[in-house]
Amino acid sequence: MGFETFSNQSTWQSQVFRTVMVQVPPLANQFSVVFCPRIFGINLPDIFPWDMAFQKVAGIGSSIAMRKFNEGGENLFVHRLPDRVEYENLVLERGLVLIPSKAIIGLSFSPVTKLFVDAMEKMEFDPCDVLVILHGTEFIPLAAWKFRNAFPVKWKISDFNASDEAIVVDHMELAFQTMWSVRI
Repeated sequence: MGFETFSNQSTWQSQVFRTVMVQVPPLANQFSVVFCPRIFGINLPDIFPWDMAFQKVAGIGSSIAMRKFNEGGENLFVHRLPDRVEYENLVLERGLVLIPSKAIIGLSFSPVTKLFVDAMEKMEFDPCDVLVILHGTEFIPLAAWKFRNAFPVKWKISDFNASDEAIVVDHMELAFQTMWSVRI
């Protein structure tokens, strides 16, 4: 009886070990970014999603801001209390997208670039939701993050250099109200 219990535990441990060994973290090079525009205040991701290919996504993360509280007469430490959730800006990079004039709905910019042009040149903001999806093999979604009410806060183009044959990169940063993981 004692040997059977040990044998079963050993089998169970080897199965767990094999399961853990098979779980390989996903690669970070297969992802997509979907902008969900609003028309008349309604999100329309199913009807007209702005799916744009980006070469880099950064800023997916959050932290808890801490509030310090000094207790009267206590000089050895300060109480640190959780205050609120803070987010970094969502940073997107891609090769500069040029569209022939009036090619899409009378625009000479892609819809995403137009968000940035309107914000930076006219101070007009139209917040929209952004979905970042991490894909596995065969483009199967593995994880996703939704950014609510995202709006442009920084935009720049990479430097031009006559001695370098690099692609011109569009660097876009978005602030947003809140972020959460989407179950897949």
